[in-house]
Amino acid sequence: MAGGANQACIFCEIVHNRTSTRLLHTDEKVIAFQDIKPSAQRHYLVIPKEHIPTVKDLQRRDEDYSLVKHMLSVGQDLLHKDAPQSIHRFGFHQPPFNSVDHLHLHCFALPFVPRWKAIKYKSLGPLGGFIEAETLLEKIRPLLSKV
Repeated sequence: MAGGANQACIFCEIVHNRTSTRLLHTDEKVIAFQDIKPSAQRHYLVIPKEHIPTVKDLQRRDEDYSLVKHMLSVGQDLLHKDAPQSIHRFGFHQPPFNSVDHLHLHCFALPFVPRWKAIKYKSLGPLGGFIEAETLLEKIRPLLSKV
């Protein structure tokens, strides 16, 4: 994974409490907060405290897999608490469609508001676009050793 904080990264600023962003969750690995431009009834972001630029920086290893799994668990817990009756969706933008170069999980309680915003969260196949969290987990699941 990538290294420490990036001084030009707004998400690193949030991690280090240099903004007025209200945190919904914080632990040793991640923080969560509301998206500044929400696209759904509830739209939260879960980010690692460590600066990891994008999903392209994740590999098939336990460390990366457990981080993404933890990010998803935090997002699921938040939406289960805040919007239990809604349909939930979780995923990541892939380069070049990510707006901030700091890994972040989008957590939605649907519907999208306004409805046209759903287009921003579509997979574009080999071109990238949006990747569902479960699909990313399958891509980075560590391979079993042949012992």
